[in-house]
Amino acid sequence: MTLINKGTAYWQSLDRAHHWHPFTDTKGLNQAGARVMTKGEGVYLWDSEGNKILDGMSGLWCVALGYGNEELIEAATQQMRDLAFYNTFFKTTHPPAAELAQKIAEVTPEGLNRIFFSSSGSEANDTVVRMVRHFWVLEGKPEKNWIIGRKNGYHGSTLVGASLGGMGPMHAQGGPMLANVAHINQPYWYGDDSGLTEDDFGIVRARELEAKILELGADKVAAFIAEPIQGAGGVIIPPATYWPEIQRICQKYDVLIIADEVICGFGRTGQWFGSHTLGIQPDLMPMAKGLSSGYLPLSAVAVGDRVANTLIEKGGEFYHGYTYSGHPVSAAVALAAIRIMQRDRIVDRVRDDIGPYFQQQLRTLADHPLVGRIDGIGLIAGIALVENKTPKTFFKDGDAVGLACRDHCFNNGLIMRAVGSRMVLAPPLIISRAEVDELVAKVRHCFDLTARDVGLM
Repeated sequence: MTLINKGTAYWQSLDRAHHWHPFTDTKGLNQAGARVMTKGEGVYLWDSEGNKILDGMSGLWCVALGYGNEELIEAATQQMRDLAFYNTFFKTTHPPAAELAQKIAEVTPEGLNRIFFSSSGSEANDTVVRMVRHFWVLEGKPEKNWIIGRKNGYHGSTLVGASLGGMGPMHAQGGPMLANVAHINQPYWYGDDSGLTEDDFGIVRARELEAKILELGADKVAAFIAEPIQGAGGVIIPPATYWPEIQRICQKYDVLIIADEVICGFGRTGQWFGSHTLGIQPDLMPMAKGLSSGYLPLSAVAVGDRVANTLIEKGGEFYHGYTYSGHPVSAAVALAAIRIMQRDRIVDRVRDDIGPYFQQQLRTLADHPLVGRIDGIGLIAGIALVENKTPKTFFKDGDAVGLACRDHCFNNGLIMRAVGSRMVLAPPLIISRAEVDELVAKVRHCFDLTARDVGLM
C-alpha cells in the first residue's frame, strides 16, 4: 500500500493534533509545522515538498546501508511470510534469532559469545544493568552495585538509560534517577581550559575514574559504562591515552567495562566496533542502530564469557526480557545486513577508502572562520564552532548558533545535527566520494550562512 500524497498541510495537521515527538518542544513545533519526509534512496531523502536532502546523519546514526536497499526489504518480506512473529520465551527459538546471535558473536571482540536481544539501545542498557548487578550478587558481592558513567554521556532515554547517561536536562525531568549511579567528567580536551597536552589530559580524565572508585569504595563499584566515542554528546573522541588507562584502572579494581556501541558499532569507525578501533576489551557490549541498518527496531547485548558463565551456571532463570526480544523479522533483516557488509567488504571500505576520504575532505573546512577543531574517524565526525580561533573563544549562546546552522543545512539540502555548538556528521557507510564532495560543499555553504548570522563574514 502506498500512501496517497495528500499534501504537507494535511499531514502537518494530523501531526499537530496527535503526534507527540521525542526530544522536541512540541508547542514550538506545532506553531511551525513538522517537516514531512516521504521517500529515501541511497544517501538521499525527499520531503513532501519535493526537496532532495543529503542525509549526513544516517537517519539517527543508523541507516548504514542507505535507504531503499532491496536485499533488506526482501529479507523482511520473506520472513514475514514464513514467520511474522513468535517470542523467544518458554524454551523456544527460531532460525533468524539463532543465526543472528552466532553472526554477532563472529564479528564482536573476542570472548563476547552470548547475545541477548531487545528492541532499542535504551532497552539494551536496561538489560546491562540487570546483568551486571545480578552477576555480582551471584559472585557473593551484592554490595558491588554502583555503576559509574560520564557527564555528557548518552545511554538512552528510559529511566535507566537516562540515569546511566550524564545529561543534565534529562536528569532534570522525571527524577529521581536510578540509585547508585555516579558520573565523572568526559574526556573532551578541546572544550577544556586545563592547559594540559592532549595525552596528559587523557590520563588525568581517566584517573577521575580511579578517584571515584576509591570515593565510593572499590568493593562497591560494579561497572564503568561509556561509549568508545561519545555520539549524542557531540562526537567526542578521547585522547589516545584515555582508554588504556581506563582499562588498567578497571582491571586493578575488578570493575566491569561496558562499551556502549549503539552508535559506534557495525563499521562506523572503520572497524566492526569502536572497541576494535580504540583497543577496548569490554565485558558487556550493548548495540543497536546499525545492527539492522535502522530498517527495523533491534538491539542486543553481547556478553563476555566471565559474566555469561556466572549468570548461566549459577543464576537459574533470568527474570528479564521483552516481547520483541529477537523478533524474527528484525533479526532476519539484521542478519541480511551483516552478510551484505561482509560480502561487500563495507567495513574495510570505511577503514581504507571512504572513511579517510571523508575525513580528508572535511578538513578542508579548517580554514573557515567558524571552525575551531574537526574531530573524526571513519564515517563519524564532530566540528566545534567557535567565535574566535585564537585565543579559543566559544559562543556564549552556542546552542542558538548550532541550531541556526542546523536549520541552514535543512534549508539547503543537507542533514547535519547540532549538539550545542558542535556540528556532527555520520553519513551512510555506502556514501560515494562524489557524495562526500557534495556534502562538504553544502557544509561550507551553510557555515558561510551561519557566519553571516553571527557577524563573522
